[in-house]
Amino acid sequence: MRDLLITAIFIGLVPAIFYRAHIGALAWAWVSLMSPHRLAYGFAFGLPFAMVVAIATLLVLLGGSQRKSFPVNAITVIQILFVCWMSTTVFFALNPDTEGVMYVWKQVLKTQLMLLVTLMLIRGREHIDQLIWVIVVSLGFFGVKGGIFTLLNGGNFRVWGPADSFIEGNNELALALVALIPLMYYLIKVSQNKWVKRGLWASAFFCIFSVLGSHSRGALVAIVSMLFFFILKSDRRLVSSIVVVCVGTIAALFMPEEWFSRMNTIEEYQSDESAQSRLNTWATIWNMVMDRPLVGAGFRVGSDLLYQLYSPGPWTASFDAHSIYFQALGEHGFPGLFLFVAFGLVTWVKAGRLAKVCASGPESEWIPVLMRMIQVSLLGFAAGGAFLGLMHYEFPYYLAALVVMVGETVKENQKDVLAKPGAAATG
Repeated sequence: MRDLLITAIFIGLVPAIFYRAHIGALAWAWVSLMSPHRLAYGFAFGLPFAMVVAIATLLVLLGGSQRKSFPVNAITVIQILFVCWMSTTVFFALNPDTEGVMYVWKQVLKTQLMLLVTLMLIRGREHIDQLIWVIVVSLGFFGVKGGIFTLLNGGNFRVWGPADSFIEGNNELALALVALIPLMYYLIKVSQNKWVKRGLWASAFFCIFSVLGSHSRGALVAIVSMLFFFILKSDRRLVSSIVVVCVGTIAALFMPEEWFSRMNTIEEYQSDESAQSRLNTWATIWNMVMDRPLVGAGFRVGSDLLYQLYSPGPWTASFDAHSIYFQALGEHGFPGLFLFVAFGLVTWVKAGRLAKVCASGPESEWIPVLMRMIQVSLLGFAAGGAFLGLMHYEFPYYLAALVVMVGETVKENQKDVLAKPGAAATG
């Protein structure tokens, strides 16, 4: 039954995409972030829904009638340069599994292409809010599900993400949810329906329990950092502080002794095997990049060959960089790390500028709070990403895309105002 329902939804989406092109961008976000077909247990599990959505969306885009001009700014320029550089380093990969390396490269290209396509299909508050809702529902589904699971089992079992997806692991899902909660808060602030607000508050509450239920130490660092910065960005800091402290205390007291024992190993990393493995991995990547500073080791940096050549201590097989920063450095050298960090910093700065520019006027009721929450999300992802190799995950790139689309919307609104009769005289 579930397979038939999911397939029917996708069949219905195809004509809708040709009717309204932005639906293709929304459908792609749903497929890439939620992987709904992975929730099926039969024939729908392996069907190429993403390819169908992508083809339909690209066909509409090539038609041109519903396409917006591509936004050229610092964010998109750095993003394109980063994609081009990754497409260069792929030919210098150290991993002997060439087929696997090329597979990752193709996946990255596909993801980045559809993100750039999204920038040409979505404009205006209505469509931007629709995209945010898709993101929140797609990831929030697993947060609510995981939070309820944690509450029912007393936090004794770990929460995992959907199979065969970027967020399949407990650590990865938890980090995605940490970065998602600020977007939930944005929807709470702008929604008019009290039941929608209550549902979002409940969802955020469950997501916090889901993060703790992942038993991820990196996610704990991320959520503490995110909530602290959330308080700083809130327009009611005292109330936000009280709420955060109360919810955090309740959630922490609910968790079992095993959870506290695992979190305490953050301070005892010298004797923790997992922490030592990370340190050894980072030292290995550093040794390699000193030998190959420009191109790094290419995609799938965690190969046996890399560790055999550059591991400083006892060699133990590892297949993850355990950090978005070391992943960028290890896969694409210092240029790759520079472009990746610059992409995040420029997005952060642009969001801050938009919040200030739109502090008054018709956009003041939604743009400032959205830009501040995107900054909070970015910080949460940046903090937790220091311990997880999620550099190619779509979510942070969607945050940057939202900033770009809001900026373009503001420009178009200003042009409309100036184009009105008498605008020049009154200006």
